[in-house]
Amino acid sequence: MTIDPAAETARWLATMSPEETARAVSYTQGGHWLLLWGAIVGIVVAWLIIRLGWLSAIRDRLERRRGRPVLVSLVVGIVYLALSFALTLPWAIYENWWREKQYGLTEQPLTGWLTEALMSGAISTLFTALLLVGIYFLIRRARRLWWMWAAGLTAVFVVFGLLISPILIEPLFNTYTPAPNGEVRDAVVELAHKTGTPDDKIYIYDGSKQSDRYTANVSGLFGSARVAMSDVMFAKGADIAEVRGVVGHEMGHYVHMHSLWMTGIVIIMAAVGFWLIDLFYPLARTLLGAKRVGDIQDPAGLPVLAAIGVVLGLLATPAFNTMIRTIEADADHFSLVHANEPDGLSKALIKTAEYRAPSPSAVEEFLFYDHPSVENRVRRAMEWKAEQARANNRR
Repeated sequence: MTIDPAAETARWLATMSPEETARAVSYTQGGHWLLLWGAIVGIVVAWLIIRLGWLSAIRDRLERRRGRPVLVSLVVGIVYLALSFALTLPWAIYENWWREKQYGLTEQPLTGWLTEALMSGAISTLFTALLLVGIYFLIRRARRLWWMWAAGLTAVFVVFGLLISPILIEPLFNTYTPAPNGEVRDAVVELAHKTGTPDDKIYIYDGSKQSDRYTANVSGLFGSARVAMSDVMFAKGADIAEVRGVVGHEMGHYVHMHSLWMTGIVIIMAAVGFWLIDLFYPLARTLLGAKRVGDIQDPAGLPVLAAIGVVLGLLATPAFNTMIRTIEADADHFSLVHANEPDGLSKALIKTAEYRAPSPSAVEEFLFYDHPSVENRVRRAMEWKAEQARANNRR
């Protein structure tokens, strides 16, 4: 049997109606503009916080009371993070709730979204404030090379988050129920044995509570892996081939330790980012009119650091996306090798195209896509299918 990968790819793409494709393109391309508008919002919020002068006033009051530098950085950091959360909340509602609702990607009520946003904001504020205390300590003690040490500290926090998130944080937002005995669980257990993934924690969670996106994940490190499949998968009719294809992809992330590879790259990117923040801090402070803010050791200058970080983050988007696309392609290949479900994986990928337009230009994919395009991923699956057919014909 001869298989034409191009024809097979076109066949899969044709399962989307013109209306579905147009809606996906509109959603995806609109999301590209959100990167720019989000950066502008971040810079405006930083400027507003500086103009309010609250951080400088709190710093002065604490220092007059002989507040220790650690206490000053902790309190100022918490106030800054709370202010930033409050001022960006209207934008977050638009970007993460209203727009998702508009495109039919969530059924969550605004009250539910706000409750979870407040919980997430509180957790983020706590951990980020502790990280900021450490960074300002390093700035004071290792003035010239603080950016290098700060990158390492950031990596420690990232790994810590990867370890505790499945155990302490994710259960706050969703209910994880052990997958019932049956065909689905048996298929996942079999694949776990084959790939060397722990098989004692296989869950289905109520992902539909937040989103109608078709997804699954394998989280955890060092033998603590948890396989979690959103109930959206089954609401959208996932069959065993799809389950194997999708879970095989997620197991690829775990087995190849992609989270640790990403952490290593984040160390490098963070080091470069912190170095540039140190370099451009005086200029940014002047442009933002931060007259009451001192040098980079001053915690009241957090909005200045944040504004520089926003710009650097926007400029680094293509590089960061390329890194993620690379590991996503590797996870797809892992799934094809170990699950050998090219059609199941392709069927699942088509369902993700509702929030990720399937056929962008090469430039658009490079700049904005943090996953390979659906068309490219399906084509690779069909090329794998064709290779297997040729191998079988030679036997």
